Amino acid sequence: MLPEFKNEPLTDFSLPANRAAMEAALKQVHSQKGGHYPLLIGGELIDTKERIVSLNPSLCEEVIGTTAKADVVLADKAVQVAMQAFAAWRHISPEVRARYLFKAAALLRRRKFEFSAWLVAEAGKTWAEADADTAEAIDFMEYYGRQALKYALGMPVVAYPGEQNECFYIPLGVGVIISPWNFPLAILAGMTTAAIVAGNTVVVKPASNTPVIAAHFIRLLQEAGLPPGVVNYLPGSGTSIGDYLVAHPTVRFINFTGSKEVGLRINELAAKIAPGQKWLKRVIAEMGGKDAIIVDSEADLDQAAAGIVASAFGFQGQKCSACSRAIIVKDVYDVVLEKIIAKTQKLCLGPANDPTTDVGPVIDSSAYQKILGYIELGKQEGRLVVGGEKGDDAGYFIKPTVFAEVSPYARIAQEEIFGPVLAVIKAETFTEALAIANDTEYGLTGAVYSHNRAHLEQARRDFNVGNLYFNRKCTGALVGVHPFGGFNMSGTDSKAGGADYLLLFMQAKTVAEKL
Repeated sequence: MLPEFKNEPLTDFSLPANRAAMEAALKQVHSQKGGHYPLLIGGELIDTKERIVSLNPSLCEEVIGTTAKADVVLADKAVQVAMQAFAAWRHISPEVRARYLFKAAALLRRRKFEFSAWLVAEAGKTWAEADADTAEAIDFMEYYGRQALKYALGMPVVAYPGEQNECFYIPLGVGVIISPWNFPLAILAGMTTAAIVAGNTVVVKPASNTPVIAAHFIRLLQEAGLPPGVVNYLPGSGTSIGDYLVAHPTVRFINFTGSKEVGLRINELAAKIAPGQKWLKRVIAEMGGKDAIIVDSEADLDQAAAGIVASAFGFQGQKCSACSRAIIVKDVYDVVLEKIIAKTQKLCLGPANDPTTDVGPVIDSSAYQKILGYIELGKQEGRLVVGGEKGDDAGYFIKPTVFAEVSPYARIAQEEIFGPVLAVIKAETFTEALAIANDTEYGLTGAVYSHNRAHLEQARRDFNVGNLYFNRKCTGALVGVHPFGGFNMSGTDSKAGGADYLLLFMQAKTVAEKL
């Protein structure tokens, strides 16, 4: 009997055995750096002359690995192979498809430290952030496997005299998975396995910053016995093969996580009907946020400051759920600001492989320059109270940065920076704080620190975000516990890790037989 779903426990690195296991995994990964990973199309390994080079953000001269780089010819081949595989995979029972996910989850659970070590090396995640990423990947596979079994029962219908009626779910077809670099294992695993457990086949185009982690996950699926062609690994340029895949007439859906700009382009391309296309493509898009934490005068101020700092600077602020705005009512503004400053100053900036590091590097040179540009802008738009400087030049290090006295309409309070930069905004009242929080084009996560029940209920009703948290940080959604997705320009509110997520990859078919 299948046990009830439970979230994968996080690793306690204060225990000597866990610490030793992680150090051993880091050494193992270090010995494998510089390896090369070809494409995988229908079980066939394919190499190319052009390469994608993945660098260590903590030590930007170090090559983590290289991958083949697909062109449109190979992209078309991957779609055609996926379509061929779909002919058989669609008829595999949901129970069997789910077992592939459970097997892959078991394999990943046994190799948690190894995969976490790859996340440290390639994505610049601290030990704790890497471990949480790996645990979430396990959660997604365990959860979606169980959800597939529930949907296998079909949709309940009302009995009608003289007829036998049923409504059941069938897969869509070939999908494209365009996964992000910030959760290169968890989100990749969730996006991919949700689609395939529903009976679809996919072409996976991982982020070019983290293609090595993706390659190892694809190998894990192979080890779990997944049939060739069900998942095809196709790293390449977004502007070349990404656009081509989205516009391909055989592609039935696109599952995307990334920036607003790319998400809007995908939505536009997918809406155009290509010659030979027989369907409206589905787009599942998660596109970022400009998330806020509100603190009122009846909050636990120490708890609020701790939640703000953890949400703002966990994984260097490179989460779509990260707190980039702290909106504090005027009565406690100065007190909370001082607490934020003190807690931020205690954070240790350093290489991700150092277990004492709290804040590691940002992902690459482009992000590094963009964030530094926003910091220079912030010096004009607010008062710099912490950080604002580069770290060690060996990697892409930026000190956690806090700006105070920021206008709600400043660019650093409106635009997604995706880095360790926090804007602190003063509000006259709680109602004004809510209005400021809602006054962006995004609507992903938010939090409120308050012991005032009327304020919490007002926020429950009026705070326009997909994931709202009371008296806790606004990051760290758990699979099955906090279905994740946002409103407005934050995407299609797909609610990853929720009970209705698999519906996005299926269609319902009603059959009525007259008796």
